[in-house]
Amino acid sequence: MTGRDSVQIPDDRDFGAFREQCESERGWNLTYNKGGVGVWVQLLEPERALHKIKCRMECRDVPAETLYDVLHDIDYRKKWDTNVIETFDIGRLTANSDVGYYAWRCPKPLKNRDVVTLRSWLPMGSDYIIMNYSVKHPKYPPRKDMVRAVSIQTGYLIKGTGAKSCTITYLAQVDPKGSLPKWVVNKSSQFLAPKVSLWHCGGSGVGARGGSLCPSSSSSQAMKKMYKACLKYPEWKQKHDPHFKPWLFPEQSRLPALALSELSLQHADSLENIDESSLAESKEDRGEGSDEDS
Repeated sequence: MTGRDSVQIPDDRDFGAFREQCESERGWNLTYNKGGVGVWVQLLEPERALHKIKCRMECRDVPAETLYDVLHDIDYRKKWDTNVIETFDIGRLTANSDVGYYAWRCPKPLKNRDVVTLRSWLPMGSDYIIMNYSVKHPKYPPRKDMVRAVSIQTGYLIKGTGAKSCTITYLAQVDPKGSLPKWVVNKSSQFLAPKVSLWHCGGSGVGARGGSLCPSSSSSQAMKKMYKACLKYPEWKQKHDPHFKPWLFPEQSRLPALALSELSLQHADSLENIDESSLAESKEDRGEGSDEDS
């Protein structure tokens, strides 16, 4: 759906095309492969850091349905995602699509980013897809203290590989907006975004609606952080409204209904272009580079 010209709810063809991208190797450059985590990049516009990134991780001792729940559960995300500044669901479009807001911290001294996205999901037996793209909502315009990024296409493919194991592929094409410093473009082949939120740089960029800027090693760290969150989720959920899962049971949704007519596409060229090209890398971020799991 990257060539869309209006706000639409994804159909089976869109989910199929997304899955095909997640599983394809053609045109992708493998930049990291260690500890069960692989990171691939597809450069589109290097001078603007506009590219696609794909991360894949093997998850042992984590059933596919648990990982799917973790990506959806906004309350749990606030517990483990240290880079989230603010995230909330805005409204419901259909039984398997909604609109939400996500703001995350970027490496200093860059300005923090945020997005408003239309998210859709599809359970397929032991496999699941969650994906999103940026939209405009009249009540949530760009903020002065944030740079509004644009998710062109972001999402997850979860594939069950056993009763207690799965793989997750995170695919993102995001426009971070702004002229970025060369150290960011060189060091980073990743600008993750939204609440399909992945795991961010120095934290997470993985989720159902969120994102970030970070190198391959940070992508790996973020995926491992999500994995740890999955291991702890069943115990946490038992103590926090254990039967409330509106992503599985739409009748439980407490969100107000939204009409597609209230939304419009968020085009990157309509947003202010922030020039951060002269910003120097901070000492604390310069030291981040270990791909070891902490």
